[in-house]
Amino acid sequence: MLLEVANLTVAYDKAMLINNLSMSVDDGEMVSLVGPNGAGKTTLLRAVTGLVAWEKMTLRGTAGGDVTLKGSIIFDGKAIEKAPAHEIVRMGLVHCPERRRPFREMSVLENLMAGAYLHTDKAQVQADLEMVYELFPVLAKRSKQVSGTLSGGEQQMLAVGRALMSRPKLLCIDEPSTGLAPLMRQEVFNKIQQIREMGITILLVEQEVATVFKMATRNYVLSSGKIIAQGKGDDLLQDEVIRKTYLGL
Repeated sequence: MLLEVANLTVAYDKAMLINNLSMSVDDGEMVSLVGPNGAGKTTLLRAVTGLVAWEKMTLRGTAGGDVTLKGSIIFDGKAIEKAPAHEIVRMGLVHCPERRRPFREMSVLENLMAGAYLHTDKAQVQADLEMVYELFPVLAKRSKQVSGTLSGGEQQMLAVGRALMSRPKLLCIDEPSTGLAPLMRQEVFNKIQQIREMGITILLVEQEVATVFKMATRNYVLSSGKIIAQGKGDDLLQDEVIRKTYLGL
């Protein structure tokens, strides 16, 4: 098992966002997290990748409020619930955030190299860069372009490419299709499938349930910070309550 989350609770002040949640991801899987807005999907990714732990240290006792994180998060056999985010990245657990978030004033190449900031082997970094360019040829063509001038789809490819430069064992991708036209959305999903075929395990948060259920090995349905169903896509779609109430299908 590559990732195991057990009895995880996350709260901001009195707002409970994740409530005693347990889930897992095996090596080589693509696992999806689906559910309505506000279900806790993004918070779960942020907790797994160390961002909630960072907020707990920086926000406690300030105007930002109090942050609670309880439970265990085991990645590749090691407890990481108290580890700093950069150490989690170094271990191979990498977060590709929602809404892409490039460094807008930096070039495409500078953004990609920022993803490799923990790695010092220049030859390996160059090999990683060539791998990203092969996967996303448009990034090679636009390597000197300021990233803030890219289209939404190109920025999403840049965000994934930057995450790949960190050499993930497990890549957490949050809402990659948000704001994209249908053709570009399908292109992004195709690239995610290719990444999995490269041997990288994927934990995917996504609203395009029908597409994700065809791609993922297993799926978790979240609601109000809890997992209310899990399983293969075809099985989940057979449950009319799950399909209509939680998936909007």
